[in-house]
Amino acid sequence: MMIENAVPYVGMVIVQLAQFFLLGFLGFLLQIFGYTGLMYSSASLSTTILNLIPGFTFVFAVIFRMEKFNYRSSTTLAISFGTMVSIIGALIVTLYQGPSIWQISPNSNATTLQNLTSSSAWLVGGLLLTIDSIVSSIFIIAQALVLKKCPFELILMLFYSCFVAILSAAVALMVEKDFSAWSLKSTTTLIPIIYSALFGNVFQVSIIMWCVRKRGPLFASVFHPLGVIFATAMGVIILGEALYLGSLLGALVVVVGFYAVVWGKAKEAKKIEENGVKSLESNGKRVPLLLNNTDDGDIVEGGRKGTGNSLRN
Repeated sequence: MMIENAVPYVGMVIVQLAQFFLLGFLGFLLQIFGYTGLMYSSASLSTTILNLIPGFTFVFAVIFRMEKFNYRSSTTLAISFGTMVSIIGALIVTLYQGPSIWQISPNSNATTLQNLTSSSAWLVGGLLLTIDSIVSSIFIIAQALVLKKCPFELILMLFYSCFVAILSAAVALMVEKDFSAWSLKSTTTLIPIIYSALFGNVFQVSIIMWCVRKRGPLFASVFHPLGVIFATAMGVIILGEALYLGSLLGALVVVVGFYAVVWGKAKEAKKIEENGVKSLESNGKRVPLLLNNTDDGDIVEGGRKGTGNSLRN
């Protein structure tokens, strides 16, 4: 009897672990596509392309019925318009580099980056980062689905990090044959790894999970375009990257699309709140607070009991 009763719980645990592994696998793919795309492009291009995440997330949210699509609604049109504009802006950054409009005096790091950001490498990096955006959107949708059954962000983060670490270590052992590459003696190697683990993984994913549980996947994804400003500025100032005309124009277009999506979501939330208030008011008019029917047909109002006729009189 005890074994028979334990079988359903074992099945639930296996399903839950499978969901955690799925999140870990998606997170592993994010690391691969993201870092490879960054290697072939630049920090500003990486952040700009990742602004496609709200657009793809909106599409997947509609497919999984997490968002409603009503072409007659102004909020839906605003969200759709902002999504398309963001995609167009990201395509501008990817396909049009343009002339350099501003750059700090180049250094050795900047020279290396310029060699990597040739036209062909720029295009390859943009394609890899676009794939990374699609995987990121699927990752956010998967978080929303898993959080419905396990609404505990820290537990989810624990298993997610463990599976990502296992997958990353296994693939790294197969790909990297030179064990000297695993050395962390250099400060320039150790600090970025620690920073990426704490802020790029634990802190960022935990906050996103909390936002997804509270406000939904689309709301958690619409703030990615704000990273364009910070990434472009830090790339130019710290890394010595050139600010290209295509990056500037694409970033401006993406920000316009971002605010269109935010406006649509804000108006949608306000409309839902107003409809909820109206529904409560209408229900209050139909059923008075102190008026109830009893089983024998009598009516109780304000603590007095009698027949319907006596109360009407």
